[in-house]
Amino acid sequence: MIVTGACDFSSSLSIASSSSSSAIAVSPFNVSSLSSNPKFINSSSTLFRSLSFSLIHHRSSYSRRSLRRLSSSHTIHRDKTHFFSKSSPRTPPLSTANSTAQRTGTFVEHLTGITESEERSNEANDFGDVESARNDIRNVATRRVETEFEVRELEELPEEWRRSKLAWLCKEVPSHKAVTLVRLLNAQKKWVRQEDATYIAVHCMRIRENETGFRVYRWMTQQNWYRFDFGLATKLADFLGKERKFTKCREVFDDILNQGRVPRESTFHILVVAYLSSSVEGCLEEACSVYNRMIQLGGYQPRLSLHNSLFRALLSKQGGGSLNDHLKQAEFIFHNVVTTGLEVQKDIYSGLIWLHSCQDKVDKDRINSLREEMKKAGFQESKEVVVSLLRAYAKEGGVEEVERTWLELLNLDCGIPSQAFVYKMEAYAKVGDFAKAVEIFREMEKHLGGATVTGYHKIIEVLCKFQQVEYAESLLKEFVESGKKPLLPSYIEIALMYFDLGLNEKLEMAFAECLGKCQPSQTVYNLYLDSLVKIGNLEKAGDVFDEMKNNGTINVNARSCNTLLKGYLDSGKQVRAERVYDLMRLKKYEIKPPLMEKLDYILSLKKKEVKRRLSMKLSKEQREVLVGLLLGGLQIESDKEKKSHMIKFEFRENSQAHLVLKQHIHDQFREWLHPLSDFQEDIIPFEFYSISHSFFGFYADHFWPKGQPEIPKLIHRWLSPHSLAYWYMYSGFRTSQGDIILRLKGSLEGVEKVVKALRGKSMECRVKKKGKVFWIGLQGTNSALFWKLIEPHILEDLKDHLKPASESMGNVGEAEEQSINIESSSLSE
Repeated sequence: MIVTGACDFSSSLSIASSSSSSAIAVSPFNVSSLSSNPKFINSSSTLFRSLSFSLIHHRSSYSRRSLRRLSSSHTIHRDKTHFFSKSSPRTPPLSTANSTAQRTGTFVEHLTGITESEERSNEANDFGDVESARNDIRNVATRRVETEFEVRELEELPEEWRRSKLAWLCKEVPSHKAVTLVRLLNAQKKWVRQEDATYIAVHCMRIRENETGFRVYRWMTQQNWYRFDFGLATKLADFLGKERKFTKCREVFDDILNQGRVPRESTFHILVVAYLSSSVEGCLEEACSVYNRMIQLGGYQPRLSLHNSLFRALLSKQGGGSLNDHLKQAEFIFHNVVTTGLEVQKDIYSGLIWLHSCQDKVDKDRINSLREEMKKAGFQESKEVVVSLLRAYAKEGGVEEVERTWLELLNLDCGIPSQAFVYKMEAYAKVGDFAKAVEIFREMEKHLGGATVTGYHKIIEVLCKFQQVEYAESLLKEFVESGKKPLLPSYIEIALMYFDLGLNEKLEMAFAECLGKCQPSQTVYNLYLDSLVKIGNLEKAGDVFDEMKNNGTINVNARSCNTLLKGYLDSGKQVRAERVYDLMRLKKYEIKPPLMEKLDYILSLKKKEVKRRLSMKLSKEQREVLVGLLLGGLQIESDKEKKSHMIKFEFRENSQAHLVLKQHIHDQFREWLHPLSDFQEDIIPFEFYSISHSFFGFYADHFWPKGQPEIPKLIHRWLSPHSLAYWYMYSGFRTSQGDIILRLKGSLEGVEKVVKALRGKSMECRVKKKGKVFWIGLQGTNSALFWKLIEPHILEDLKDHLKPASESMGNVGEAEEQSINIESSSLSE
């Protein structure tokens, strides 16, 4: 038979053309309707549920037997797709660009969040998003593109035994996991040919087992008889991309490129949308790369929805890439929209001006050019554009331009956002007029009925910069009494001012006050340590250093070690200097060159050599921590050859335990982290990566074989108290009754091994299953025994949060009240 991936790329919004009487309309990755063709009514309902994503033409006469053997002739067509508006009830809610923008300091927040007005829902969503690009996936050209490859019918095969075996494989392959599937196919190597394997892969795609189809395809590529099939690769890449399997889709996409072929426009489009639909770090950069190739390599002209979706993602992105890179990509998108004659919407202009205003060096000429183009297009400059202009002019201290823009903002008569006051304060601070900045701050209070957190941060920063001690202290007191948070940035500014002025007693008081009102901060501790070393109070500096080192929430870093090492070397305390040096070697911290010279001399007296580099090797503590985190759901990503592996550290923003744990883990694995993950203090994100290294292969093979979480066979040997503690901190919680619940993913056999290991430590537990997740409950005295075992390894700041009750408890069903909703029968008692 001939299997055809036919994409009707017309721009019509109808469900099907008048010439296509029997068709189905497919919403993004879901069936939306099915025409009433009698051939469909008379066919098997089971087969049609599995093939509901495609249009199938059956021959007028076939039997149930031929259906069962999949020997009928099928032609798969891609039909036209509805383009649903955002108000359509069929459009699923987005969890990508929109949600990200609402919680981060991005363009959408700049446009809407700073005013907290009703314009949030109207202005921020005016132009395309990922959902519109999804709905447009099959409308990516104005012509019909055929992707055709031949698959012979079973009845056309001359050998009866081949027909029987192929039908048997079509039944067996989808029911097996990856390892068993490969073994099954390897056992058929003697007779399987490319045509046979292609038939199996196509069958898997028909029944929506696209990952199984990918495994069959990957197995095919490893055989010596394999010849590249462009049609099969295109169809498989498209189906995988539609299911958001962007890693596997990219593998097939790269296979096409490696063969010297250019992927279809639909494949480019689908892959970009798949990347944009993911919140994984690095996906936006990959989406930009594929988009650029689509234009430069393929010569395609993407639809407006794709341009807008990528542009919006760039504006909503925080971190992960420089704003300069985002600006270059946004300008490239803007250029493509203009040169292809597509409509440039108002928010494209607004967003581009905003990106320019975020740069360290603002290009005023380009901003003015964009403003002129906006006017020619008939767009009025909105409040958001004017606020962006304020930001741009404030960066260079252009007071006259800021005042002129301020008048424009007043003339709009739509309210002044709080951020506009902040930019105006910044402009006057640039020219040294802090008194005017304070005046503007007071105007903000009157206009808004009270200053915002950002306003307090900015004015205190300005006053500290000009060393206005009394002003800064009074405003900090006012800020604290207002009850607004966070206070930490302002305390850091105050502490820096005290340090620069040599007001060490006031710095000590600010340090103590900060500890009482804010979360412990490594930055504040380092400033206090600098102050103690500066005045020569090394005894107290050593105590503060030890407190940092013993508190996993704070911990020491290279700066604090170098500070104390300098103090000890300058005062001649050689023994203590050696201890700090040994700690720095253990943590693989860089020693400053001037200190290295002094260490060379001191250690040479003892015939020791300064060791500057250590081999990359996980410590015993790091290995045990990794085991606990991996049990809790930590992910490992591997390359195609499975030679290098990267650990993805991910933490939940709404978890108190994770807020504390991420700082500790970042410091614990600092030398193993990717260079892009070397963030400044106090702004560590909730997601960061390790370097790609072969050393993680052991953990990838045991905990993430084939890219899926698994529980190792020898897990009972690795469940140390240290590992159990980190498992509990990372993915466990305490119920309101005081029981302990642990989250675990893997097979039932693996869970039984864990339960058996816990019983070996005299702890009985119960297991519930919800979907693919198992929940292990420790109740009453068992939770107390578990806590006694792991308490020495729990971070100090989490002990009160995680400590269970001492008395005997009820059943683990209390977990339902903690939003876990475990509704499965007990798997183990």
